[in-house]
Amino acid sequence: MTIRSINPTTEETMATFEEHSEGEVESRLARAWSTFRTWRNTDIAVRATALNRLADVLVSERARHARTMTEEMGKTFASALAEVDKCALCCRHYAEHGATYLADRALLGEPRDRAFVRHLPLGPVLAVMPWNFPFWQVFRFAAPALMAGNVGLLKHASNVPRCALALEALFASAGFPAGCFATLLIGSARVAAVIDDSRIRAVTLTGSEGAGVSVGTAAGRNLKKTVLELGGSDPFVVMPSADLDSAVRTAVAARTINNGQSCIAAKRFIVHRDVYRRFQDAFVADLARLRVGDPMLEHTDVGPLATRDGLDTLERQVADSIAAGAKLLTGGKRAGTRGWFYAPSAVSDIPRNAPVYREEVFGPVALLFEARDIDHAIALANDSPYGLGSSVWTQVDDEQRRFIDELEAGQTFVNGMVVSDPRRPFGGVKRSGYGRELADLGIREFVNQKTIVLTDGQRATQATTE
Repeated sequence: MTIRSINPTTEETMATFEEHSEGEVESRLARAWSTFRTWRNTDIAVRATALNRLADVLVSERARHARTMTEEMGKTFASALAEVDKCALCCRHYAEHGATYLADRALLGEPRDRAFVRHLPLGPVLAVMPWNFPFWQVFRFAAPALMAGNVGLLKHASNVPRCALALEALFASAGFPAGCFATLLIGSARVAAVIDDSRIRAVTLTGSEGAGVSVGTAAGRNLKKTVLELGGSDPFVVMPSADLDSAVRTAVAARTINNGQSCIAAKRFIVHRDVYRRFQDAFVADLARLRVGDPMLEHTDVGPLATRDGLDTLERQVADSIAAGAKLLTGGKRAGTRGWFYAPSAVSDIPRNAPVYREEVFGPVALLFEARDIDHAIALANDSPYGLGSSVWTQVDDEQRRFIDELEAGQTFVNGMVVSDPRRPFGGVKRSGYGRELADLGIREFVNQKTIVLTDGQRATQATTE
């Protein structure tokens, strides 16, 4: 199969690549397995040094990598630059804190025993990664995995092959041994066979719910550890005590980040009836003012969607929802005559049978709901198969406590926008997946948390004769 890199701004094919042959995949698997047996025994300080070098290389070439991302999937150039910087931050974070995260953890034991947990690497980890943050999603897996002594094999989304190959080259240029990190240019149909290979010891995926089910099934059949970060339909709840101006500004940014194509983008805006009309009017006006266009231009706020299929899906979801009775407040149509652009949009009065009520909406379309009170707001927020992130806006302590305790999500941000950060565990519940990335929990997902007990010899002998 030919893999194409298509610029979503111009719809022009920029490069084509042939899938790796079975022989090439085997060669890369063999190299990964061989390298792992050496890399796992490398001093952790050496791994930290390599990660710091990798951060330096990223920063020194940030404009080139940012341009590749923008050309290949349409994010604004400014956000692509920020993505490169965030990847470097992730490398430096694990270089600095990885040894602490992986240190032996003491256990309570009998007085003459020494008992602890040691964190040992599992082996080659297959990463099935999405196109929406083509560098960041990879680094938030790779930095902790390699710091822990694992090695990585990347199956990237098929519409970002240039990013996939650039990532492989980055690790090599930073001095990581051949086999520490490699890209597999293969289609989705070949992923299960790679998971079946005994040399693959774990799998991580960020992507759609369907992709998660497919990969989770293949990994489960082989009894292999998985971490799945899947779709989201994040609620953004606004209560009467909120700083409304700040909430509106953040809401617009939270919905249109990455051209609306983020799992943790705010998608469902649940606003208390006492402030609903004020919020709606200001929010819709700000959405309508956003500038849609060439993502390489500094003044552009929203670029194109990454794929034609994504644009078609979004158009169908909105059209079918309006036909079901939803009210269009702004947008609701493609923008321009070339490229995969969709106007920033807002929809209200959404019936439960509308597609946008139940499905993840992956594009710059906001869904507005009016809540009677806090109980209704929580019920609306939890009325979704997804549970990734959540943002709540209130100055009332008791309301904050209830949202923190009762929202079904992997993370709740109070009076702020949901963002990922190397210092904070990241992941979801319900149909948004399981497991955690980042921080200490993330680096421990792909290790053998091995219990060690060193027992006094004399006492052990006595125990066997009593």
